[in-house]
Amino acid sequence: MTSKTTGSTPPEDLTPEPPALPEVNTVTADDIRASLKAGFADFLARPFMSGFFGLFYAVFGILFVWCLLWLGKIWMIIPAVIAFPLVAPFAAAGLYEMSRRMQAGESFGWSDILTVMANQRKREMGWMAFVTLFILWVWFYQFRTVLVIVLQDSSFSDLDGFLNTVFFTPEGWTFLAIGTCVGAFLSAVLFSVTVVAMPMLLDREMDFVSAMITSVRVVKENPVVMLTWAAIITVTMLLSLVPAFLGLIFTLPILGHTTWHLYQRAVSPVQPSA
Repeated sequence: MTSKTTGSTPPEDLTPEPPALPEVNTVTADDIRASLKAGFADFLARPFMSGFFGLFYAVFGILFVWCLLWLGKIWMIIPAVIAFPLVAPFAAAGLYEMSRRMQAGESFGWSDILTVMANQRKREMGWMAFVTLFILWVWFYQFRTVLVIVLQDSSFSDLDGFLNTVFFTPEGWTFLAIGTCVGAFLSAVLFSVTVVAMPMLLDREMDFVSAMITSVRVVKENPVVMLTWAAIITVTMLLSLVPAFLGLIFTLPILGHTTWHLYQRAVSPVQPSA
């Protein structure tokens, strides 16, 4: 029996190819220095608007710790303080937009920046927030698990008692050693998937999985430099917490602006379509 169909045979696979991932560049210590210089310049260009984001972050930290003390969740203070710098990239979305506009020579006001931040809930940034919160949940859960296993016979009636047990008893040292190892691993994971993913999602139309993969590739291709950047962020943020979180008013904006410029150096720009 002959076929009645005519014409050319359609292709078997009509599934469009996924877009190529952005090209990752080699990053050096000079790039970090240049990015810090540019980030500081952005802060000086708009100090009050930049400082607002740092102030908001600092006030949130103060209220969060106060709530833990009020609720009697003394054990959560240490993991909360350690995790606090890890959510800074997400909190700095407005700073990325400010740096982007200054770099492009665009004028902007409060409404422009806040509107862009509000619109991120409709884009892939929301999924990155979910990833961040999930990793933080794992961090708090493992911290509580190790606390119960290692310090099961200890009671903490106040913050001083908790800190004394953790830092001045053999059980506390064991607890710190285990918690530090697990925390370092989770921190490395979170840093790797977010370090350039956050500014990239604000800058480009792409899915959050591709952004995370690109971020991990940046860290993988530049391990020493990116881990140095991670250490700079961690030490700076932790030191900023000492004066009642108020150091964040200055350090968070500078680090946020710097992250934008480092992202620009670490990931090649979008190539115009032919």
